[in-house]
Amino acid sequence: MRPTEIFLDKPVTLRTVGTLIHYLWPPKKQGMRWRVIVAILFMIAAKLTNICVPLLYKKAVDALDFTIASRGKPTDLLVLPLAFIFCYGAVRVGAQIFGELKDALFARVEQRAIRTVALHTFRHLHRLGLRFHLDRKTGALGRIIERGTNGIETLLRFMIFNIFPTLLEIVFVAAVLWFMYDHDFAIITLATLLAYVVFTLVMTEWRTHFVRQMNANNNEASTKSLDSLLNYETVKYFGNEDHEARRYDQALEKYETAAVKTKISLSYLNIGQGIIISLGLVSVMVIAALGVMNKTLTLGDFVLVNTYLVQLYLPLNILGFAYREIKMSLVNMEQMFSLLQETEEIQDHPKASRLNVTKGEIVFDHVMFAYNPDRQILDDVSFTIPAGQMVAVVGASGAGKSTLSRLLFRFYDVREGRITIDGQDIRAVTQQSLRAAIGMVPQDTVLFNDTVYYNIAYGHPHATEEDVIEAARLARIHDFVSSLPEGYQTIVGERGLKLSGGEKQRVAIARTLLKKPKIFIFDEATSALDTNTEKAIQKSLQEISENCTTLMIAHRLSTIIEANEILVLDQGKIKERGTHQHLLNLEGLYAQMWHQQLKERESDC
Repeated sequence: MRPTEIFLDKPVTLRTVGTLIHYLWPPKKQGMRWRVIVAILFMIAAKLTNICVPLLYKKAVDALDFTIASRGKPTDLLVLPLAFIFCYGAVRVGAQIFGELKDALFARVEQRAIRTVALHTFRHLHRLGLRFHLDRKTGALGRIIERGTNGIETLLRFMIFNIFPTLLEIVFVAAVLWFMYDHDFAIITLATLLAYVVFTLVMTEWRTHFVRQMNANNNEASTKSLDSLLNYETVKYFGNEDHEARRYDQALEKYETAAVKTKISLSYLNIGQGIIISLGLVSVMVIAALGVMNKTLTLGDFVLVNTYLVQLYLPLNILGFAYREIKMSLVNMEQMFSLLQETEEIQDHPKASRLNVTKGEIVFDHVMFAYNPDRQILDDVSFTIPAGQMVAVVGASGAGKSTLSRLLFRFYDVREGRITIDGQDIRAVTQQSLRAAIGMVPQDTVLFNDTVYYNIAYGHPHATEEDVIEAARLARIHDFVSSLPEGYQTIVGERGLKLSGGEKQRVAIARTLLKKPKIFIFDEATSALDTNTEKAIQKSLQEISENCTTLMIAHRLSTIIEANEILVLDQGKIKERGTHQHLLNLEGLYAQMWHQQLKERESDC
């Protein structure tokens, strides 16, 4: 759907504006509401004062003309005309003061609304299910929030600080001209401004195509340039410098053509606006001049009507740009507000209680689950992890191993069956208490672009420095971190890319240990580690989880030999279960995987 189509959808636009008004006029926030009211009063005062400026200008001109015509004394020039001139200057300053006070008062309302919207959207995104985030690009969500908040600021800047005040001023000016002079002045002024607005909006709508095309071509040229420079080595390998230059020039040529059309169309817009305003000015000036010649109007009246029209024309000069920006702002705001309409797939039951972990026994009771209806992932899976014991799950890719951890963490709800912890159905407890009781070390470790200390402390943000270092020791990463020039204050980079895979995994293990959960889930937790480090960490994990219930999802079978029970998943069903030695004796799937990994290890050696 194109932006214009979204904009022309009146229910969508009204809903978007209505949502924004809710944030600008927040319930139970009387202080903010008073700010809005006083800001509106200052805006009205500013425009009323602004209306008085041309009137005082007229009075000064008339007084000066009268003084000269009557050949008054020099002292007369210092009394009446100069008094009006000083008043004229004071009123101009007053209008500016009222306007600035209005802006200052409304700034808090504007920024608080933007902050509140962004925070609500951010919190709501965290409440949405994993399915939503897997279907959406995280970067795109960030851009939607950024564009939406910028859209609010843009809309308010043009509507509250430009369009509305100008419309108010037009009403005041028309009223002054209607009651002070012949109705022709007010009619011509309103007709001129109406023609100006209609022409500007029509021309801007026509120009939008060229502007959009120019921006698209500019983005294409930038993308090709960036892509080529990022792949510098590949370009050099194949000697394609000229080819890249041609592709970039083609994009620049398209941008050049669109930019020229945009500039020419802007000239048409400016010329048309100038003609309309000039016709309006000439018309009122001719009528005013005839009135001066007939002595029904003064020279000050001639200046007044001209000044009013010019004064109204100046703020409308950016109407085309404002119209285009307002349209785009509404589209961006609608995209952001639409995120708030996304329903939460996983919700706490209204009567949900906190999870009370007394022993830590986990039971999967006839669990059925599928991400999509046409593909069953878990098929009647039942097993128990006794309190304080370790159960490992192995199987081929796609067998459903990681799905077990996602269901236990309640990223998804089971379709049939149930999962209990100490007899409590996890769907009947709060998500916060459930996840607080579980420590997860995923296979794909992602770190925040912050310090090593921050990433470890993330497991328990209020932990002491001693606790953080102790967790790092248990994860066998303290010595490595201490050897870095900046130690624990070392920045790990975007997604932890400055660290190796093994180092990232040890940081992830450290922050999970710092959490001190009663239930552990290790999803290939040591897959990126070398053999010696793996053995050392395995020992630490066994020590830490000795009295904790542990679910271990493993690919390396050597890491689960000591498990109390091993489950072999195949196509969503438990095909084998037992201890390591028992499964080897069965000479089934587990034994095949074990011997295959032994062969791979021997070939690597």
